[in-house]
Amino acid sequence: MSAAKNKRIVPATRTDGIKYAIRDILTIANEAKAAGKEMLYLNIGDPNIFGFAPPRHILDDTYQAMLQNRLGYSDSDGIEEAVAAVRRSAQRKGISGIQHTYITSGCSEAIDLGLSALVNPGENVLTPTPGYPLYTAILSKLDAENRPYYLDEANGWTPDIEDIKSKIDEKTRALVLINPNNPTGSLYPKESLQAVVDLAIEHNFVIFSDEIYDKLIFDGKEHISTAALSSEAPVITFNGLSKSYVVPGFRIGWGVVSGPAEMLEDYCEAIRKMERARLSANHPQQYAIKGALEGDQSNLHELIETLQRRRDITIDGLNAIDGISCVKPEGAFYAFPRVDVQVPDDQLVTEIIRETGVVIVPGSGFGQRPGTRHFRVVFLPPDDVLARAFDLIATIVKKYR
Repeated sequence: MSAAKNKRIVPATRTDGIKYAIRDILTIANEAKAAGKEMLYLNIGDPNIFGFAPPRHILDDTYQAMLQNRLGYSDSDGIEEAVAAVRRSAQRKGISGIQHTYITSGCSEAIDLGLSALVNPGENVLTPTPGYPLYTAILSKLDAENRPYYLDEANGWTPDIEDIKSKIDEKTRALVLINPNNPTGSLYPKESLQAVVDLAIEHNFVIFSDEIYDKLIFDGKEHISTAALSSEAPVITFNGLSKSYVVPGFRIGWGVVSGPAEMLEDYCEAIRKMERARLSANHPQQYAIKGALEGDQSNLHELIETLQRRRDITIDGLNAIDGISCVKPEGAFYAFPRVDVQVPDDQLVTEIIRETGVVIVPGSGFGQRPGTRHFRVVFLPPDDVLARAFDLIATIVKKYR
C-alpha cells in the first residue's frame, strides 16, 4: 500500500513536445531580478504592461453588458451581433464564401478548435519556421506531426515556397501562415500568399491564416488577407481583439471558415461540436467586438505611429551592434535579429539576462534554420528603455566578437 502511495504519476507523453520559450525564459529572468538586477522586459507581447490602453468605447460596451446581467452562457458560436460584425469585417477584407464564424476565448482557442477538429494522430501540419510556438504545442497534444517549413530571411522572412512544396504529402492536412509574422514582423506579399493558396487547392489542405496583427502595419503598406485571394481554397482566418485593440486579457478571438460549401460542411460541423462541448466564450466581452471593428479607429492611428517609431529605434539600435543584423519588420511589434556568434542562442540570451537584466527570447524557441542564431525582441517598451536595452545587449555580444 505504501509503495503505491509513493509511486509517481506519469504524465501523458503528448506533453513532452510542449515548450513555450516566451514564458519559460522568465525562470532565468526571475533569478536575475532576485539577484538585484534592474530588469528591462522585451519578451512578452502584451501592450498593456507598457502603458498602451484600449479604446474607451469598447470598455463601456463591455461594462454595459455586465450591468444588464449578460453574464450567463452565450450561444456556442458567439452572440449574434459579434458574429455578424466579424463576418462584415472579413467581407470588407475581400473574403467571400464564408461558411462558419465562431467566437472563442482568445485567438488561441479558435486555432485549437480548428486543428483539433481536423487533424488525426500521425497526420501532419506545415508550420512556419520561425513561428509562434502555440501551433507546435497543439500538434504535440494531438499526437500529430509538426512539419516545419522555412521563412527566407534573405527575402524579408517570406515563406520559402519551394521548401513548402517539398514537404507536402498525402498526410498533410493544413498549412499555417502567420501574417504579419510573429516573431519576425514580416508582412507577406501577394505573390507568396497566392502560391500557398494554389498549393492548398491542388493538394486539398486547409490554410490556417493567423492575421491577429493585420491592423498593425507600418510604412503605409497594405495587409492582404489570404482568403481574399480565392473562394476555392479552404481557409480559416484567425483574428481577435487582443493586439490591435489592446485587450489581451479579454481573451476574445475568432475564426472565419471560408471556401467551397460542400467541401467544408462536415468540417464546420466538427468545429461546432467542439464549440458546444466547451459551452461558450467569455460572454460580456463579446459586446466589445462590434464597437471595436466598426466604431472609432483613432486608437489604431496613435498605436501605429508609436510602434513605427519604436520599430525604427529597434532596427537602428540592433543593426548598429557589431555581429547583429536585423530585417526591418513591416508589422506587429517584434523583431528577430540574427547574431553572428559562436555560442548557442539560448546560452547567449541566458547570459544577456543574467548580466544585464534585458529579457529577450532565444530564436530556438521559435525555430530557425540550422546553423543560424537569433533572438526575439518586443519593441513595445518606451523609447529610452529600448535604447538602453540595445546598449546593454551590445556589451555581451561584443565579448563573443
